[in-house]
Amino acid sequence: MARLKMTQLVVVTAALGLAGCDTISSLNPFDTASRYKQELLPEVAPDTLYNQGLARLQSGDTAGAAKAFSDIDRQAAFSPQAKRGLIMTAFAHYEGKRYDEAITASRRFLTLHPGDKDAAYAQYLLAMSNYNQIPDIGRDQERTERALVALQELIDRYPKSEYVLDAREKILFAKDQLAGKEMNVGRFYLKQRNFPAAINRFRDVVSKYQTTRHVEEALARLTEAYLALGVTNEAQTAAAVLGHNFPESPWYRDSYTLLQSGGLEPREQSGSWISRAFQGFTRTVGLAR
Repeated sequence: MARLKMTQLVVVTAALGLAGCDTISSLNPFDTASRYKQELLPEVAPDTLYNQGLARLQSGDTAGAAKAFSDIDRQAAFSPQAKRGLIMTAFAHYEGKRYDEAITASRRFLTLHPGDKDAAYAQYLLAMSNYNQIPDIGRDQERTERALVALQELIDRYPKSEYVLDAREKILFAKDQLAGKEMNVGRFYLKQRNFPAAINRFRDVVSKYQTTRHVEEALARLTEAYLALGVTNEAQTAAAVLGHNFPESPWYRDSYTLLQSGGLEPREQSGSWISRAFQGFTRTVGLAR
């Protein structure tokens, strides 16, 4: 109604500019016979709304279930059912693959009830809502980074929860995804003979994502890129670290052959950033998504 009145006001103002004969009273947006009609919606008991939500979930109507559960928060925010309704709102949205809505509801639950017994589950729903939207490595990985942060928060905040084991497995995949993106970009720069840019990408993989399946190739590519720049000490160190940690890797054999073609051999320098990055390194096998 207000928007309609503003539209009428603009039309009348335009007419005033053309004719110049309207009085100020004709511009009064409240000088009208129309009146606001108040409509009262019947209030439904929280128990009834909750049971309606459960029934709709069972029938597969996740959108209707989410609405019923969220109505509890709107109509009876301080009722005992409101807290449970909020976590069920997040769950219903998650089941319906409305992940952004699930994230919003989960965050609201965590803000209002951070110490509740269901807080770990809310954090899990938030993390998984991001995780299920991870794109392929050829696309922007912002969603992957969000999933990684949320999964790590779950482990840090609720270390004894039943969701921690699954979160750790999902973290391995998320990190592997981010490493794969860095490798894609690094290979592109390597083909363009932009060796410093390529090294920066491979360095990120070695520094941040050592437990992923991409680290062997990253070390081999560092050997290649440093050798192309004439930085032989770092090339030798990359190959030596690769051979020490992954002696059976085909990437190590390729790096060894490459160094030999230049009259060099793998030799680790303890002061190198590559050597320091692998101090205390323990390999973890990545899990499938």
